[in-house]
Amino acid sequence: MQTIITKYLGPTNYKGSRIKAMQSAKGFNGERPQSIIRSRDYGLNDDENHAVVAREFAEKMGWQGEWIGGSNSDGGYVFVNATWKNDRNSFKCSVKEAL
Repeated sequence: MQTIITKYLGPTNYKGSRIKAMQSAKGFNGERPQSIIRSRDYGLNDDENHAVVAREFAEKMGWQGEWIGGSNSDGGYVFVNATWKNDRNSFKCSVKEAL
């Protein structure tokens, strides 16, 4: 099972703050893990920014179902597909704070 990992990328001299989403493991044929990087939306809070980018990544990969997310010890987030079988009707994303 794949999970989605997101992490914050701080600003540089040339780019603003960004969020990177990536799959947790290599692809099925051993190819490099896929990822996307998106600019941080300053109108959203941290939870929302990570959830939006995770959702976009899941859609890019063609992954369906309900995803549950929470912060991890590295300051990023992990999103896990909570649907046992693919539900092709919608993508739901819920973010919970880690204890």
